[in-house]
Amino acid sequence: MPTLRNCAEDKSWRVRYMVADKFTDLQEAVGPELTSRDLVPAFQSLLKDCEAEVRAAASHKVKVFCENLKPEDSREQLIMVNILPCVKDLVIDANQHVKSALASVIMGLSPILGKDKTIEHMLPLFLTQLKDECPEVRLNIISNLDCVNTVIGIQQLSQSLLPAIVELAEDSKWRVRLAIIEYMPLLAGQLGVDFFDEKLNGLCMTWLIDHVFAIREAATNNLKKLVEKFGKDWANTQVIPKILAMSRDSNYLHRMTCLFCINVLAGVCGPEITTRSLMPVIVSLAKDNVANVRFNVAKTISIVLPLIEPSIVKAEIKPCLVEMETDTDIDVKFYAKEALASADGIINK
Repeated sequence: MPTLRNCAEDKSWRVRYMVADKFTDLQEAVGPELTSRDLVPAFQSLLKDCEAEVRAAASHKVKVFCENLKPEDSREQLIMVNILPCVKDLVIDANQHVKSALASVIMGLSPILGKDKTIEHMLPLFLTQLKDECPEVRLNIISNLDCVNTVIGIQQLSQSLLPAIVELAEDSKWRVRLAIIEYMPLLAGQLGVDFFDEKLNGLCMTWLIDHVFAIREAATNNLKKLVEKFGKDWANTQVIPKILAMSRDSNYLHRMTCLFCINVLAGVCGPEITTRSLMPVIVSLAKDNVANVRFNVAKTISIVLPLIEPSIVKAEIKPCLVEMETDTDIDVKFYAKEALASADGIINK
């Protein structure tokens, strides 16, 4: 043990790094008694090391180290007195790799500490990391929400962490909003469809009318991933009606977003929903008073044509495209001609 303690305090940070990287293997080898007496102080030292690489390596081992502490009746006390103070410092560490390493495992302490201590001591740390400026830290917290959910329950989770997620989703900085959108499918999978519909569905629809194009674009792709996760029936009741309502919005950008959503959703929703629900709206927008909307109608038709029966293409879509070919706008004519060629190809198969 003196050799191990010396290695954990070696002048070379690479030696200390290797000790941190193999620490849980050492813990398993020496057994519970020596771990409590000698390894806990050494682990504390590594978590407080002056080199970020060493702190990051030690942070990665926090969950497993705590899980392996024996006997279990004194484990909680060891963590609260010796490990948790170090963890609190690491949550606000200056190095993002250290914070990211900790965020990837910190949620795993919840099952060890139990409901009361998680709520009192861990939730504030989770909230701090959820608002961290580093995207990887936020992602690691969101990726492991299920660890906390099983301990404190969905109700407590909704009262604590979800308001912070919603706050980030409405942040004035569009890049912060964008980051949360990208995490949403993952979050949906963690929380389940019922909870998602109640708490987060409205937020996803609000992003579709954001004033920043990158947000609107990300929101449409987000809907596609959500439909892939929750299924066509969910899309038909929770998503499609809200998207189709945008086709009647007075803001032409929102009407265009409706078309962009159809572009990405048609494939995952399938031929039946596309033909029954989406196609009539596309055709109705062909008469829009804004040229940008009209030529996007032609582009959308080109995308969804493979999902439509040839007889319907001939009876309903081709006449619409023929009329669009005579439009006064040159771009509308161009894209209508392209779509018409595709329609003819389907009809004449």
